[in-house]
Parts: sequence; structure tokens; C-alpha cells
Amino acid sequence: MTSAPGLVRDDLQPAPEPSPPQQVANLAVFALVVDLFGIALVVYGAKLLRDYNHGHVLATLVGALLVLISLYPLWPTIQGFSGARKRSGLLGGGQLVAARRAAARGREDASIGLGYGVAAIIVGCLMWLALTNQGAVADTFFRVNAWSQSFSQAIQGFWINIWVAVVSFVLVLIFGLVLAIMRMLPGRAGAPLRLIATVYCDVFRAIPAIVTVLLVVFGVPLAFTFTQTWNSAYLGVVALTLTYSAYVAEVYRAGLASIHPSQTAAARSLGLGYAQTLRAVLVPQAVRRMVPPLLNDFISLQKDTALLSIAAIPEVLTVTKLWESKLFTLAPVTLAAVFFIIITIPQARFVDYLVNKDAAKRAGG
Repeated sequence: MTSAPGLVRDDLQPAPEPSPPQQVANLAVFALVVDLFGIALVVYGAKLLRDYNHGHVLATLVGALLVLISLYPLWPTIQGFSGARKRSGLLGGGQLVAARRAAARGREDASIGLGYGVAAIIVGCLMWLALTNQGAVADTFFRVNAWSQSFSQAIQGFWINIWVAVVSFVLVLIFGLVLAIMRMLPGRAGAPLRLIATVYCDVFRAIPAIVTVLLVVFGVPLAFTFTQTWNSAYLGVVALTLTYSAYVAEVYRAGLASIHPSQTAAARSLGLGYAQTLRAVLVPQAVRRMVPPLLNDFISLQKDTALLSIAAIPEVLTVTKLWESKLFTLAPVTLAAVFFIIITIPQARFVDYLVNKDAAKRAGG
């Protein structure tokens, strides 16, 4: 029931007092403590690095650079203290809105200093872990002279990994598409082929890749004598192709199944056959959705080429393990890991770029 004009309702409550902006000083103090602790750890790590390298100029310069970088978090933390002072001054002057803005900026600066301070702590801990105990970890995994001695042979072995990965993936793309089409054949006529493709995918996704490599590389020459003259790397290609075709077939099938059924119905209503519909309508639309997962499978395949070492194929892991037994350090094996990191990370970032680009297009549409 509304009140009469000119009368004041008794049930109206006074507006609540606006709350003051959040405190900044406490967060800034905590960030400062974290920053100083991170700086101390990095300074100690730089000292360990210099001692481990017997005062070498390059080690000293690297340590000094890390210490300078670790000082950066102090600047946003100081800005956070400045924001705390501005907040207090503006709040005392009754400027609530301006005080809120100053507090928000101060908390953001203090948070930035805190984040970089935590990063400095992590870097300092890693340096301490690698160089403590007279550099035992560094000697085991990162001995530079072991890297220099094994580099030339290791890089030659790594080219075999790259070759096997590229050839295998080309075959996987072809064979996987065949399997996916077989699994999607319509009607009773396609039932036997659907069953065969399903059993194949289930079996080779269930068998570990290392078992497939053993069976193919050592078993095929015994069963088929004409393959005894083949290079073992060719059999490694066959083994990886058999394994990854099962995974890629599922990627193809998921990509094709993601296309709305109306596209197939429209194509068939225009008189296109099943094969023509796949080639002209479904596959072109599905390619954009399949590229990121296919590249992820290629990255996995590229890493799994190291499994060929169990068959004594002279790829990078086989070569570096020979150097490991010769030099009594795992540094050559770490070098093999570095090779895989260098070639894999750009591909991973490219996959992220494609995914983000596709998401941006969808959002824009």
C-alpha cells in the first residue's frame, strides 16, 4: 500500500555508511618480506654458482645478472607502500572514491611485487638445489664438458628421431583417416569394416607403444625374412605408425562427427555420394577443428621416438646412453632432453596459438 503524498514512511531505513577501502600496508609488508627472502636466496645461489665454477668470469656475470633481476620486485612493492600512504591521506580528507582508487592501485602493485618475489624464491631454491653439496646435482645432470663431448654424435642421432617422427606421422595421417572412414561407414554393408576398424583402434590403444616397438622390431624380421635386410629405423616407423594410427583415427572421427548432421543431409539431397560428401563437405569443415589435436599427437609421437632406443636403433637416447656409460654422468642424457625441449616447445605454443585463434573467431562470430 503506497503512502499519501507529502508523508514520510516510517519503515524507511537510513542508507548504510560506505565502507572504507581495504588495507594496503599489510599486503605491502608481506610482499617486502617475500622479496627480501627471494633476493637473499638468489644472492646465495649466485655465490654457489661462482664457487662451483671457481670464480669464472662468465659464472660471476650470470650470477650478478640474476641478482639484479631479483631486485625488480622491490619497485612495485615500494609503489604499494606509496599507495597505502595515499589511501590514508585521502581517507583522512574525506575523499572516499579517490581513496578506493589509491588502495586498489596500491594492492595491485603490492601483489605484483609479491608474485615476482615468489618467483625469485623459486629460482633461488633451484640454484641452491643444483649447486649445493659441491655441485653434485650439476655434475650429475648438467656437466658442460660432457655436453660438448657428446654433442656432435647426439645431434646426429636426433636427426634420426626427427626423420622417424615426420615419416611416421605422414603415414599415420593417411592410415588414421582410412580407419576413421571405416568406423563411420553407414548401413549393414559397412558393419564388418566398422567392426574391424573398432577392434584395431581398441587393440592398439590398449597395447603400450614400447611393447609394439619390441614386437615389430624384433618379431617382424623373424616372421618375414625379407625384412631382415631392412634398416631397423624402418621397422620403428612401422611400429609407431601402428600405434598412433589408432589415436589419430579417433581424432578424425571426433572432428567429422562434430559437423552438424544437416550438412550431410544437404549434401546428399544435392545428389552427392558418401565419398563426395566426405571430400567436399565434411572434411574441409572438420580440418580446422582437428588441427590442434593432430599437432598434439605429433608432439607425443615425436617424443615416443625415444622408445626406439630399446631396439638399439642409433637415435639420440641410444647415443647419449653410450656416452653416459663412458663418462659416468647423466649429462649426455640431459642433453637429449634439451633437444626434445627445444623442438617441442615451439610446436606446443603454435598449438596454443591455433586454439586461441579459433576461439577468438568463434567469439567474434
